[in-house]
Amino acid sequence: MKWIKPEDPGYDESRTLFNAMIDRRPAVIAPCSTPADVAEALKYARDHGLAVAVRAGGHSVAGMSLNDGGLVIDVRPMKSVSVDPDARTVTAGAGLTCGEFDRATQQHGLALTGGRVSTTGLAGFTLGGGSGWLERAFGFACDDLISADLVTAAGEQVTASAAENPELFWALHGGGGNFGVATSFTFGLHQLGPTVHAGLMLWPGDAAEEISRGFRELALAAPNEETGAIIYLTAPPEPFVPPDMVGKMAVAVAYLYAGNAAEGAEHAKPYQALKPAVDLLEDTGYADFQCSLDDPPGKYNYWSADYHDELSDEALDVIVDSARNLPGPSSQQLIAHWGGAVSGPAATATPLQHRNASWVTHPFGLGETPQGGQEAKAWVKRFRQDIAPYANGGVWLNFIGDEGQERVRAAFGEENYNRLARVKREFDPENTFRGNQNIRPATS
Repeated sequence: MKWIKPEDPGYDESRTLFNAMIDRRPAVIAPCSTPADVAEALKYARDHGLAVAVRAGGHSVAGMSLNDGGLVIDVRPMKSVSVDPDARTVTAGAGLTCGEFDRATQQHGLALTGGRVSTTGLAGFTLGGGSGWLERAFGFACDDLISADLVTAAGEQVTASAAENPELFWALHGGGGNFGVATSFTFGLHQLGPTVHAGLMLWPGDAAEEISRGFRELALAAPNEETGAIIYLTAPPEPFVPPDMVGKMAVAVAYLYAGNAAEGAEHAKPYQALKPAVDLLEDTGYADFQCSLDDPPGKYNYWSADYHDELSDEALDVIVDSARNLPGPSSQQLIAHWGGAVSGPAATATPLQHRNASWVTHPFGLGETPQGGQEAKAWVKRFRQDIAPYANGGVWLNFIGDEGQERVRAAFGEENYNRLARVKREFDPENTFRGNQNIRPATS
C-alpha cells in the first residue's frame, strides 16, 4: 500500500482541499483502493497513536477530511460503479464524486438526488443525508440507500442494510462518517433524463424584494417535481449577462423539473412571467445542469445554514438586506425550497430532525484572500444572528462548518442523537472517527 508523507512528491496536492481557508499537514495520507487498505491504514493509526480523518471529495467547509499531524484515509481511488438498469440500482465506490456518479447513471436515464456541486464526494454527501436539486421529487440521497459497506474502527468489514445491522443502517441516513469508513454504497434509482428542463433566470438587484416574494409564492404552489432556489449574487462578467448588470447585485432563480421536459417548460412559465433580464432555461442534460453551478476551488470559504417553517416578508427583508452587503464578488446568499418528498414517508426513517421545514437559508461567504475569508465569516455570522428570530432551530450539517456540539444535537433532536450515540458506542466506542460533525459514544 502507498503511504504519502510530507517529504514525498504529491504530498501538497494530496492534502489540498476545496476550501483554501484550510491548510493542515497530516503526518501521513493513505490512498485506499480496497477495504483491506482501509483496515491496514486504521491499524497504522492505532499502532502510531494517530488521529484519523477520512477524505472522499474534500468539500467539508470546516476541513473535516484533513487533520494536523494525524492520518488521512483517502478513499478517492475507490471509483467503481455498476448500474443495473433493469433493477434500477447502482453499486458505487466511496471515491466517486457526485458528477462521476451522475454521468454513469444518466447513461440509462436514471438518477439519485445528487449534490448541487458536482465535485462533492458521494460518500460524505450521502452519509450526511444528501440534499440536492431532485430532493422534492425523490427525497434525500440517503432515502434511496439499499446498503452500505464499511470498515469499522477495529478494522472489521461490515454491511449495513435493513436486514443486516439495521441500527447502523438507520444511523447512516444522515449520521455522517461517525461509524466507520464507507467503502461502497448500493442505491435504488429513479427514472429521470437524460434530458430535463432546467437552468437559471437572472434579475437586477433592485428587483430583489419583488422577485423574492414572487418566488416564495410560486415555489409554495409548485408540484413536487419542481425544485427551485433563489440565489443572491454579484452578476459575473459572463457573455449572457447584460453589461449594465455586471459587478452589481443580482437575483437568480435556479429551476429544475424532475420529469418530462415539455411539462417542465410549461411549469416554468410563471417564473418567466416575472420578466427576468436573463433567461437560460432550456432542455438540457441533467448531468450537465448538475455541474453548471460548480464553484471553483481555491476560495476562502465559510458557510452556514438554518431551517425555516415559513418566510415572512420581514424574514425576506433580512435576507435581502444581507445580500446587499455580500462580502466580495464570489459570495452568495441562497434560499432552498423544501417540502415534497423531503417531508414524505421516508422522513420518519432517518435520524434527521425537522424534515418538515419549508425553507433553508444557506449563506456562502467566499473571499479571494485570507482577509477576505475572515470578512466572509463575519458576514455569515451576522446574518445568522439577524435571521435567528425567523428560524426553527434545525440545521443541515453538510451545509455548515464546525459550529459546536449544540448544532450537531439540533440536527437530530435529543431522542435521535441519543440513539445515534448508542450506535456509535457499538461500532466506534473509542471515538476514532471524530474528525466530523461528531456524535460521541453513549456512556450508559
